[in-house]
Amino acid sequence: MKFSGHLDLHKTWERTLRRARLPLAYSEGFNPQPKIQLAAALPLGFTSACEVVDVWMETAQDLAGMRAALERAAPPGITLIEIEEAPAKSPALQTQVVSAEYRVGVSSPLNPAEMDARIAGLLAAPEIRRTRRERQYDLRPLIESLAQVEADEPGHTLVMRLAAREGATGRPEEVVNALGADAAQATFHRTQLILRGA
Repeated sequence: MKFSGHLDLHKTWERTLRRARLPLAYSEGFNPQPKIQLAAALPLGFTSACEVVDVWMETAQDLAGMRAALERAAPPGITLIEIEEAPAKSPALQTQVVSAEYRVGVSSPLNPAEMDARIAGLLAAPEIRRTRRERQYDLRPLIESLAQVEADEPGHTLVMRLAAREGATGRPEEVVNALGADAAQATFHRTQLILRGA
């Protein structure tokens, strides 16, 4: 599943809901689409245990029955954690996400103390200039927290909370690169999406 892009995941949810024979609501207009919204795009190659999706139904559903139907219809790699009814006039999910937490496995010849020193230096920096799509930006205000924890495997395990607001989104691979490690050799797992007011 980690090699499924954002649009692929959206289509996977649509097909899963259809296989579960749930009464999806559709948008109006010339080309109606099922009303499904994912909270935040998951970058290609990342895994996650916290994705959130809003789905509109034509009629009210029994949540226990809905969960059972979705679990039977879901493809390998997608596990349902929780289903709940959301207020009909809730703001769009994309506008509610403010931060995201990640657990990142990093390969590096540094020992743990040297990695801690690099992390401290990064957090103490007044700015961290990076380039994205040929435009420079400051990564530092997008890093809300960053620490090393006991590694699950050889290398280093980092936990980080990054801003995920519209127009202000921190990318964990940029943090890894800023630490002098190779993001192409790292593993990225999203552990939590923090919503406004949560």
